[in-house]
Amino acid sequence: MDRRIALASRDRNNFDYSLLFIIILLMAISIINIHSAQKYLPYHKDFAGMQLFWYAVGLIVTSVIYYFDLEQIKKLSLYIYLFGVFLLVVLFFAPESIAPSTKGIKAWFSIKGVGSVQPSEFMKIFLIMFLAKITVDHNDKNIHRTISTDMKLIGKIVGITLVPLLFILLQPDAGTAMVILVIMFGVIFLSGVNWKILMIFFSTVLSAIGALVVIYIYYPDTLLLVLDQYQLNRIHSWLDPFEYSGGIGYQLSQSILAIGSGTNYGKGYMKGEVNIPEAHSDFIFSVVGEEYGFLGASVVVTLYFLLIYRIIVIAIKSKGEYESLIAAGVVSMLTFHIFENVGMVIGLVPITGIPLPLLSYGGSSILANMLSLTLILNISAKTKNHMFEGNKYA
Repeated sequence: MDRRIALASRDRNNFDYSLLFIIILLMAISIINIHSAQKYLPYHKDFAGMQLFWYAVGLIVTSVIYYFDLEQIKKLSLYIYLFGVFLLVVLFFAPESIAPSTKGIKAWFSIKGVGSVQPSEFMKIFLIMFLAKITVDHNDKNIHRTISTDMKLIGKIVGITLVPLLFILLQPDAGTAMVILVIMFGVIFLSGVNWKILMIFFSTVLSAIGALVVIYIYYPDTLLLVLDQYQLNRIHSWLDPFEYSGGIGYQLSQSILAIGSGTNYGKGYMKGEVNIPEAHSDFIFSVVGEEYGFLGASVVVTLYFLLIYRIIVIAIKSKGEYESLIAAGVVSMLTFHIFENVGMVIGLVPITGIPLPLLSYGGSSILANMLSLTLILNISAKTKNHMFEGNKYA
């Protein structure tokens, strides 16, 4: 009994309250800004109240998951991954009555009384858990690393990633597909693969991106072989949003105007004047920029920086390979989400429909992000103090 009390006390002492505090602050900022963004919407609905509801549901669900041991999660990761793939397959074949298309994208189940559920949001977390397990199992079996064993590991990681990636591309949801690829790269980077292979791998990716840029500049019509005209116009509108402000570039041009008009200190709560379509969702950062200016936007970005920093600190303290790979996947996912979302609302990168973690409205996004952060809090609380690292039972 005394041993269990000591362990429970140790878990409480190791629990990262700083990370939890940052999460709560982001939740509060989300509700405040979604409440303000509702004034732009052509329909009346309490999205701020719904966001609070999803936070409550997320806290209940994740509080249960928190008490699962990481070794149990590791053993279940295959079945969780297969369940996620199963949902994506069902979604692909589901009739419109169950999975209606929205703006040409079939990515949500419509459930009466609940709303829309997006399986790909959860698939990102399921993929992180399974890739971490596969990597750890491979490394345990191949203590003496060679080029051959490293290539096999990369093959496993890529193969496991391609299955959900294919169904997400078929929706089609290019934004989530990019997140899936970033997660895969993050796990590969920390998998222990020889650095020479990593250099070749990432050089190939960068070369492919560079080739696409050259093709767009000199032979843009060639891209119509893989893109339709609407998608090509999206690229045009990103590069020159005000030229297309009367149509496809309207949302981006309005976002840039809103953030620019906020200047240093913003216009104040509920005093935003620039109409931004769906501001409560993917463009919530525009509301922050307009109403709280550069100062408010900087506070949000700083909170995200601290969030990522705390996750990295937790991963370093854990000293476990599985825990580190989980953290690598979560950091990769969150960092890309933050960079892409903030970048797209200021015109730095193309609009992809990727939500801002914990701030944008959306039940599936909120639950998935809270699940990923619960895994990190689980790691922080259950990191063991090993012998010779100070007073073990202090």
